Amino acid sequence: MTSYTNLTFDEIEVGASLSVLHTVTRDEVTLLSLVSGDAAALSQDEPSREACDTWCEGVGAEALIHGVLKRRLPGPGTRILAHDMRYDHDVQVGDELNATIRVDSKQAPNVLVLACEVLRGHDKVLRGTVTVAAPTKHMTVSQVDTPAVMLRRNDVFGKLMRACEGAKPIPCAVVHPCDHDSLMGAIEAARHGLIEPVLVGPQAKIQAVADAAGVDLSAYRLVSTEHSHAAAEQAVALAKEGEVQALMKGSLHTDELMGAVVSASSGLRTARRVSHVFVMDVPAYPRMLLVTDAAINIAPGIRDKMDIVQNAIDLAHVLGVPNPKVAVLAAVETVNPEMSATIDAAMLCKMADRGQITGGLVDGPLAFDNAVSPEAARTKHIVSSVAGEADILMVPNIEAGNMVAKQLQYLAGADSAGIVLGARVPIVLTSRADSVRSRLASAAVLKLLAQAQSGNPANKGQP
Repeated sequence: MTSYTNLTFDEIEVGASLSVLHTVTRDEVTLLSLVSGDAAALSQDEPSREACDTWCEGVGAEALIHGVLKRRLPGPGTRILAHDMRYDHDVQVGDELNATIRVDSKQAPNVLVLACEVLRGHDKVLRGTVTVAAPTKHMTVSQVDTPAVMLRRNDVFGKLMRACEGAKPIPCAVVHPCDHDSLMGAIEAARHGLIEPVLVGPQAKIQAVADAAGVDLSAYRLVSTEHSHAAAEQAVALAKEGEVQALMKGSLHTDELMGAVVSASSGLRTARRVSHVFVMDVPAYPRMLLVTDAAINIAPGIRDKMDIVQNAIDLAHVLGVPNPKVAVLAAVETVNPEMSATIDAAMLCKMADRGQITGGLVDGPLAFDNAVSPEAARTKHIVSSVAGEADILMVPNIEAGNMVAKQLQYLAGADSAGIVLGARVPIVLTSRADSVRSRLASAAVLKLLAQAQSGNPANKGQP
């Protein structure tokens, strides 16, 4: 909590001045855009970096001056009567500003005329005068320190759902849906027109869950198996025979399902390494964010990582990002022979240069802050077409990926959808902790990917 005490009209002398340093933040840009109606900065589509970062064409600098007047000189109780400002430069996120006010004259009964300017280095961003009614009595105001503001900048999941509208649901084997969440998640996805579920598992168990939930299963095909292991094998067989175009995990263990998927003799393997991608809707990030691999590959080698990156790039294309920017993460942004993640990152970049990875821009090593924050990249003087604007975060191993994804979910308020790539059909690995929103978003990603893999361009979504 911060306290501010004013100076009264009688205490203030002509020539009195005050300077305040302030660094522009992205939250300030967004909040002022909301108030000002800056359509470019608030667009649901991908705005330019300049549109996002420009501080409302000088309005923010003026707000900074008003804040100095209201808090410091004269302080609480000040009433702004008029102002005459000239804006000479735009301001962007990360800029350090120096705001100065100086008392030019005093007019009875309690009016002050103040000269104001805001500098960015040697550039004058704003200059002019403000006329205020200064307080005549002392006043102290305590202000709760402003918490970080969380605004959803990009409705990722809403776009995914809209992209699925008008297309037929995808036949999808729901593997061993023998608990409430997995069965009802599949039914809810069917109600939204995302999948046509084929329920695979012990019929008695599935029916008992449906009866307890008051759900009629007569509209859905049910393929009965003896147990969960058999359900996984049967679902894979249905996919190989072309009866379903996707798989969705139910209440069996992930290893059990993926064991059937990657079986050399009867599975759904392709030439690509199987990998997992989290599609994330992060409130504080202005675009969809893909995180890979946080669920399947424990300690991938460089050839595995090449496939993991390519899988994520191909998914980004399906989800409407034509040239995704891939940040290969490490603890630092320089190559260090003692840190294997930085060596792998450098190799992946060279693979992209040589056409072994295609369809996106790959850069690394990049630390997490430099990958997602233009301010951090600018502060560290990183020159990169990816830094600060990553669409895909490629993590070094499963531990790092799991931590990144869950921290975004539980600390940054992100929603996530998950999809497995690299098999003949897309696979959703649901979790008991998934919200209904996350389950539907995962089904939406599955539908868009299955449509793209079917080879029908008319069905490809553009979220």
